[in-house]
Amino acid sequence: MNNDIHVQQSTLFRRAYKRLHPNQKADVDDAIAEIVKDPAIGEPKKGDLAGVFVYKFNCNGQLTLLAYEYDEATRMLLLLGSHENFYRTLKR
Repeated sequence: MNNDIHVQQSTLFRRAYKRLHPNQKADVDDAIAEIVKDPAIGEPKKGDLAGVFVYKFNCNGQLTLLAYEYDEATRMLLLLGSHENFYRTLKR
């Protein structure tokens, strides 16, 4: 089942991921694996961000947010970062 799922990255996500240290990347990879297994694990957003889910997890002891959209076959990773200006950046 998990073999059919394609994980795609937005440019904003790719830039944020590239700047992380290896131990932080491991935490993010674990969070992505959780999303692939159970995409409803994140909190659904309302209003302007309807259809977007945000998964909160700890990365090196700091709360980190991961925004994504999903359907049956794909997981689109939109944005990764701390809470500061996260939703403002996501609305762009």
